[in-house]
Amino acid sequence: MYSRILVATDGSKTAGLALQEASRLARGSQARLRIVHVIESPYGYADAWYSALAVDLDAVARAWRRAGREILDQAAAQAREAGVQAETALLETDGRRPSRVIVEDATAWAADVIVVGSHGRQGLEHLLIGSVAEGVTRTATVPVLVVRAR
Repeated sequence: MYSRILVATDGSKTAGLALQEASRLARGSQARLRIVHVIESPYGYADAWYSALAVDLDAVARAWRRAGREILDQAAAQAREAGVQAETALLETDGRRPSRVIVEDATAWAADVIVVGSHGRQGLEHLLIGSVAEGVTRTATVPVLVVRAR
């Protein structure tokens, strides 16, 4: 079936459901599992914005990386509890969309399938926040399994 499964997490309940499904697939097919978390880089397009607020960008970046690492550690523990060893990767946007970063990582890692959670936002909320799952689905060159919130 699948031999290399990439799952993206943002630490949400919905991402946890996606990780459960990815772990189930990995265990069932004895596939490798890679868990990724994407953080927005504070240095990119918002550099002038943060500078105007006299914010220490290095401190912001360290805090976001620390939070991202905690999300990945929790996700790896969840995968282990499901009987799957997983590798993790903390990715940064560097001005790119998070969905693009996920797809590029999946391509570089040669994933067979990408698993993402969808919060099911609609209307104005979807317009303002966007959908990482939708972006991954539109641009991925491998199958994408979208897990919806229950």
